[in-house]
Amino acid sequence: MISPMLLTILLILMNIPIYIYEIKAGLMVSAFTAIYFIIVTVNFHRNKTAFVNELINFATQYGTVQKKLLNEFDVAYALIDYNGKILWVNEKFTELTGKDKDYHKSITSVFSHITKEIIQKNKDNTQLEISYGEYDFRARIKKIEFSSITPENDLVSIDGDDEYLTALYLYDETQLNQYIRENDDQKMVAALVYIDNYEETMNSIEDVKQSLLTALIDRKVNKYFASMDGLVRKIEKDKYFVIFRNYYLSKMEEDKFSLIEEVKTVKVGNKMAVTLSIGIGNTGTTYNQNYEYARMAIGLALGRGGDQVVVKEGEQITYFGGRSKQVDKNTRVKARVKAHALREILESRSQVIVMGHHIADVDSFGAAIGVYCAGRILEKKVQIVLNEVTTSLRPLKECFTVENGYASDMFINSETAIEMTNGNTLVMVVDTNRPNYTDCPEILKKTKNIVVFDHHRQGSEVVENPILSYIEPYASSTCEMIAEVLQYFAENIKLSSCEADAIYAGILIDTNNFMQKTGVRTFEAAAYLRRCGAEVTRVRKMLRNDMEDYKARAEVMRDAEVYRGAFAISTCPADKVESPTVVCAQSANELLNIIGIKASFVMTEYQNKIFISSRSIDEINVQLIMERLGGGGHANIAGAQLTNCSIGEAKQRIRNILDEMIEKGEIEK
Repeated sequence: MISPMLLTILLILMNIPIYIYEIKAGLMVSAFTAIYFIIVTVNFHRNKTAFVNELINFATQYGTVQKKLLNEFDVAYALIDYNGKILWVNEKFTELTGKDKDYHKSITSVFSHITKEIIQKNKDNTQLEISYGEYDFRARIKKIEFSSITPENDLVSIDGDDEYLTALYLYDETQLNQYIRENDDQKMVAALVYIDNYEETMNSIEDVKQSLLTALIDRKVNKYFASMDGLVRKIEKDKYFVIFRNYYLSKMEEDKFSLIEEVKTVKVGNKMAVTLSIGIGNTGTTYNQNYEYARMAIGLALGRGGDQVVVKEGEQITYFGGRSKQVDKNTRVKARVKAHALREILESRSQVIVMGHHIADVDSFGAAIGVYCAGRILEKKVQIVLNEVTTSLRPLKECFTVENGYASDMFINSETAIEMTNGNTLVMVVDTNRPNYTDCPEILKKTKNIVVFDHHRQGSEVVENPILSYIEPYASSTCEMIAEVLQYFAENIKLSSCEADAIYAGILIDTNNFMQKTGVRTFEAAAYLRRCGAEVTRVRKMLRNDMEDYKARAEVMRDAEVYRGAFAISTCPADKVESPTVVCAQSANELLNIIGIKASFVMTEYQNKIFISSRSIDEINVQLIMERLGGGGHANIAGAQLTNCSIGEAKQRIRNILDEMIEKGEIEK
């Protein structure tokens, strides 16, 4: 409106030259300019008020519309100050939460997940998943700076850290989450159910009762899964294939798969209780992938001794059951088959490297010596990876010298093994099935020719794709398994006295002088080694401890803490002891000799790790306890290794696990 008035100046400037050439024309232009100026001035003053009023009305209506739209916005919205106090909410927020515009308390009182700290530390557009009553919300928290909405002027100055408000948007995702849950519930889950001891159970009853026992087992399995809307198909005499909806998996987990306990009640004259192993595959992208998960899960369940359920959901593996003792199988068919398979593999390889677990014990050493003997029969060079020789191992190793006819490079370290290993090298892992527990995990990545012989129960971390795997949790030791294999490996196999002593010593140590995990086959293996020249007295002398080790064990006994009246927890001193891990295991065995002790836990700090040895006689499955610490083993002999942890923290973790398992009924105190 001012612009036409400013044009008067231009007309005046143009009128000056006109006066120079013609005065009358200049006067006429001056009159026109004056009339023009009067007209625009009058219009300016007359219309100014009207224009200002129109602008004010428009701004007022525009702000009212904005406020009305925000108030009626279909997304719940709230305005919060720096301290989390609610300043304003819209109608949708009131509808969902019941809090109206007069509610000016902290937002935390409405949503406990949205705290003052989250609001003050919010950078921008923070999103949270929260629930309120029956609603599920995706909350978006946005910072609104005062500087962006308030222009700077001399009258208003805003200083300090709280120079912003916080806008809270609540997106209702209740229905979406419901559809997602329903979709997940409808997904199909694959399962394999195996009868662990079918042959042994059938052989223990009369022929006429065998069909009845089978029918009762079938009925238990079908009835259990029918209650879960599952479909059961018997694929072999002792195997079932089951599919059911994911919705029922959580129910099965809640009752801890009661089927494995129910089936043990089936009795038709059989002295041996029937046990099941169940492998379940879930969260696969296809049905075939779920089946593969189920197949891998049942392999884990059987490898861990059976009588348990393994649920594999992608990389996550969950275990249920597994508290009963493994069944000692009297048949040696499997040992014979594995012996022939091992012979064929050794014959096709020119280079063989054997290794046990880190900080080798007598069992892994004896098993490696047994493999060395098998390779010698086929005239194959076998080398053993041995990085550290403990005090208990040194007397045995000193028997295998050049003077006694053994090669100087019979034992090699990890560096040499890595240099020697190529794609055609056979790597044989004994006394462990976890790659990270081996003495040299690097060589497992350099070859695909891997054989595993072990007696520990499998966990989620295993050696991938071995060409031969012989894992028997019921065996007392790997040396027992090797002794059986050697009997079928070749006729009239000859072992030297020191070789027989080494294998016999492994059985002796792992059975605690034939007092733990001994079966018929354990004594048969010991008898075979005795015939090969093993001498009990000679082995006993080699396994004796020095005075410092004995004092350390006495210190463990003196400092032992009896927790909840049944669990002994103690610490083994690592100073002045050459092999504290060995003393740790020996001390755990000795603590079981105390009346009332059901399980023992002894730990020691060695090589920047906390090594834990746990033992029990029969009532407590220490393997389940150690698995929660990332370890494993057997029901009565187990262990774990902890990093970035102190002795005190390790003790507390054991106490917490014991408390939790007792409360859940997994341990009967």
